[in-house]
Amino acid sequence: MNRLHCAIGALAMVSALVFADVAGSQDGHIRMGADSQLEAWDAEAGQWLSPEQFWLAYAARNGGLTWGRGSDYPPYGEVKEGDTFMVELDSGPCLMEFFHKRWRRANDVRRWDTAFSDIGGCAKVFD
Repeated sequence: MNRLHCAIGALAMVSALVFADVAGSQDGHIRMGADSQLEAWDAEAGQWLSPEQFWLAYAARNGGLTWGRGSDYPPYGEVKEGDTFMVELDSGPCLMEFFHKRWRRANDVRRWDTAFSDIGGCAKVFD
C-alpha cells in the first residue's frame, strides 16, 4: 500500500507541475527570466521573448507595424481599425493598436498579462 501512496503522490506532484506550466504558458504571460529580465510567452512561437520582441512578433503576424515607430502618432484621419504603432517615449516603447476609434495599448485590446501596462512606455503613454 505504501508504494501505491507514493505513486499517487508522485503523480499528483507531476500533474501540479504540468498544470502550473500550462497556466504560465498562456499567450502574453509575463515572468522574470533567469537573467532577471522580463519575458513574455509567445504561444504561437512556443518561446519566451522580451516584451518588445513579443510585441514585434504579434505585429509581424498581423501584417507588421502599420505605422512603424516614433514619438508622433499618425494622422488620425488616415488610421484604420486594427492598425498598430510602436510609440517611443523617454521611458521606452509601447505597442499601440487602433481599436474602436482610438489608440489603445495593445495589451489592453488583446488582454495579455496586466504587467504589460507597466513595461517600457506603457505606464506613461496616456500622460
